[in-house]
Amino acid sequence: MLTLDITPIIRARGIEKPFTYLVKAGFTRHAATNILNSKTSTFRLDHIEKICLTLNCEPNDILIWKPDPNVHYSENNSLNTLLQKEITETWKEAASKLTYKQLKETATNLNKQEAKDSAH
Repeated sequence: MLTLDITPIIRARGIEKPFTYLVKAGFTRHAATNILNSKTSTFRLDHIEKICLTLNCEPNDILIWKPDPNVHYSENNSLNTLLQKEITETWKEAASKLTYKQLKETATNLNKQEAKDSAH
C-alpha cells in the first residue's frame, strides 16, 4: 500500500509543532490532521507539491510503500525504492556524532548550497 508519511522529515527537521507548522504553511486544519496521521487515501498533487516545497524534500521522501505481507514481490520491483527506514534522531543529534572535520565539511557544503539557493 502506498501511503503519505511526513513524520520522519518532521522529526529530522526538529519541528516541534507539526500541526501548527502545516497550518501556517497554508494547509487547512482538516488536511493537516489527515497528513500527520497518514490518513490520506487520495493524494492531492498540490498538497504533495506544497509539502515538498515547505519541507524541502522530494515526493519519494514522503511517499512510502508498505508491501502486502501476503503477496510475494520481486526484489527488483521498483516500488522497493519507496521502502523507508525510520529516522530516529534529529539533525542536531546526528550532527553531534560527526567528527569536527566532518562537521566543518558539512557546514561548508551547506553554506555553499545556501549561497547558491539565494542567488536564484
